[in-house]
Amino acid sequence: MAAICGTERHDHHDVYAAQCPCREVLDLLANKWSALAIGAMEAGPQRFGALQRRLEGVSPKVLTNTLRRLEERGFVDRTVYPEVPLHVEYELTDLGRSVAQPLAQLRYWVEDHLDEIMDVQPA
Repeated sequence: MAAICGTERHDHHDVYAAQCPCREVLDLLANKWSALAIGAMEAGPQRFGALQRRLEGVSPKVLTNTLRRLEERGFVDRTVYPEVPLHVEYELTDLGRSVAQPLAQLRYWVEDHLDEIMDVQPA
């Protein structure tokens, strides 16, 4: 029987089911910029410029979109301080901190195995 996973709350979610909202969350978290941004915020709140410097190569537009998506899904809080100039900080929520460790393990695994991966030549 095919798995059905709609938007209503239920006991079982199936990321392999075509219509499961789990896939949207997996897509967000498996994105390199999301994984790196979450890692960069593990040490505490970060300003946009600090995040952009830490995530070398990310454009302001892509970082803005990534942070917005993470905020919309509840992984990141955005705090605006009404100062001149405007001061905005991004910080992991409890949900964001809960996914930071598995993402860190993935990043460490990639760093530890990169040489092996690079030694494999495409056919």
